[in-house]
Amino acid sequence: MVTIVALTPILSVMVFLVFMRMPAMKAMPISLVVTAILALIYWKIPLPYIGASIIEGILIGCSILYIVFGAILLLNTLQATGAIYAIRSYLISVTPDRRIQAILIAWLFGAFIEGAAGFGTPAAIAAPLLVAVGFPPLAAVVVALIADSSPVSFGAVGTPIIVGVQQGLEEGGQLAAVTAPYLSGIEMTDYLRQLAAQVMQIDVITGTLMPLILVAILTRFFGAEKSWRKGLEIWKFALFAGFSFTVPALIVAFLLGPEFPSIVGGAVGLLLVLVAIKNRWFMPKETWDFAEKDQWSPEWLGNMTAKPEEKPKVMSLLLAWVPYLLLGLLLVLTRIDVIPLKQWLMQVHVGWENILGTSISATFQPLYLPGTIFIVVVFLTLFLHKIRKDAFTHAVSNSLKTLIGTAVTLFTAVPMVRLFINSGFNQSGLESMPVELANRAAEVLGHGWPFVAPFIGALGSFISGSATFSNMMFSLFQFTVADQIGADPTQIVALQVIGSNAGNMICVVNVVAAASVVGLVGKEGSIIRMTLIAMVIYAGIAGIIGLLL
Repeated sequence: MVTIVALTPILSVMVFLVFMRMPAMKAMPISLVVTAILALIYWKIPLPYIGASIIEGILIGCSILYIVFGAILLLNTLQATGAIYAIRSYLISVTPDRRIQAILIAWLFGAFIEGAAGFGTPAAIAAPLLVAVGFPPLAAVVVALIADSSPVSFGAVGTPIIVGVQQGLEEGGQLAAVTAPYLSGIEMTDYLRQLAAQVMQIDVITGTLMPLILVAILTRFFGAEKSWRKGLEIWKFALFAGFSFTVPALIVAFLLGPEFPSIVGGAVGLLLVLVAIKNRWFMPKETWDFAEKDQWSPEWLGNMTAKPEEKPKVMSLLLAWVPYLLLGLLLVLTRIDVIPLKQWLMQVHVGWENILGTSISATFQPLYLPGTIFIVVVFLTLFLHKIRKDAFTHAVSNSLKTLIGTAVTLFTAVPMVRLFINSGFNQSGLESMPVELANRAAEVLGHGWPFVAPFIGALGSFISGSATFSNMMFSLFQFTVADQIGADPTQIVALQVIGSNAGNMICVVNVVAAASVVGLVGKEGSIIRMTLIAMVIYAGIAGIIGLLL
C-alpha cells in the first residue's frame, strides 16, 4: 500500500491525462487534489505542510512562468519584426536535400531555439518551417519532436537543471537529508555545473546519434522507398552534424555550466554544418526528396485553415540574429563571477520564508532569472528592428494569451511535485514518497538501475509534459536509489536528465502543441507511435552507457 500511495502523483496523471485523455489544464488540478487527500489521510502530512507545499509550488511556478513569458515574448517580437522569416528563408535555401533540411532546421536551429526558449517552443517553430519547405505535416511534426531531445537538458537557459534538479533535490527549501552528505561544502551552482558536464559526457554519444536516427525514421516512414537505408546512407554528414552540436555543448557545460550548452551548441553547430554544406564535406552523392504530393498518404496531411503568412519586411540575416547574439552575451555577462553584475542582480529576493509557520521556504531572484534578460533583449530589439507599436502590442497580447493554459498547469503541477517531495514532513513514520519508492526500486533492481534510470526520466516528461517537472519530480528519487545501491548519485541524476529529454519526444503536451500548428489535431497517436521509436533508442543507449560507466 505504501508503494501505491507513493505512486499517486504518477498514477493520477497517467489516468487522467493519458487514459481519460483530459487536457492538462483539467488533469493536473485533479491530480493535485487526489495527491493532497492521500497525503493527508495516509501519509499523515499535517495540513500546514500541505498548504506550505502548495504555496511553495506556486512561487516556484511563478519563477518558471516568468522565464516562459520572456522567451515567448522574444520569439513573438522577432516574428513581428520579420527576423524569424529572414532566418527561415536562409536556412531553406541552402540545400534541396530533405534529410539535410531536417537536420539544419529541426536539429540545429531547433537546438538553438530550445536553448533560448525551451518549453516545447522548438517543435512548434520547426514543424511549420518544415511544412513551408515542402515536408508533409506529419513528417514535419515527427522530425521536429525527435530533434527536440538532446538540447532539452539545457533548454530555456538551463531551466531543467537549474530549476528542475535543484528544486528536486530539496525538501522544504533545504537540501534533502540524503543529498546533504554528498553536497556538503559545495555550492549548488558548482554542483549543477558538475552535473551538466556529466550529462554531456553521456550525451556526446547519445545526442550525436540523434540526427542519424532522425533521418532514418524520416526516410523509412515518409520516403517513396520506405527505406531505412536512404537515411543511414548519409551517416557521415549526420554524425558530423551530431558532433557539431554535442562537442561545443560539452565544452560549454564544463566551462560555464547548464545555462549555455544548447544555445552555443546550436549556434556553433549551424555555422559548422553550413560551412560543410558549402564545401560539400560529407555530403551525399544523390539528393533525396519525398514522392510527388499526389502519392502522399492522407494520414500525412493536415487541415490547416489559417491564412497564408504575410511576407514581412526584408531584413538582413545578421540583423535578424542580433537579438539572439545579445541574449547570449548578456547571459554570459550576468553568469560569470569576475564581473560584479551577477552579485548585484542576485541581491534582490522574492519569496516566503517559513511558509505558514513550517520549515518550508521558497525564494527566487527575479533580476537574475533569464526572464529578465529576455525582456531586456526584447526592448533592445524594439530599437534595433524598429518595430511598429501595434505589432509589438500584438506580440505582447499573444504572449500573455499563451501563458493562460501554461499558468494553470504550472500552478497545479509544481505544487503536486512539491507535495510529493516534501512528504517527509509527516506523522506516519514513513520516509518521503520519493525515498520510499527508491527503497523499493533498489530492492528489486539493484545494480541494474542505471539502465532503468533514463526511462524513469522519460516517464516523468511523458506524464507531466515537461523535462523540468520530470527532473523536479524524480531527481531525489534517483539520487536516493543511487545512494541505496552504492552508485554515483550524480551519474544517476545525469541519466534522469537525459531520460527527461527522451520523454520530451512523446510527451502529450508537446505533441499536441506541434500537431496543432500544422493542422494535425486528432493524429497525436500516429505521431507518438513514430517518435516512440526514437525515444526508446535514445533512452536505451543512455541506459547501456550508464551500466558501463
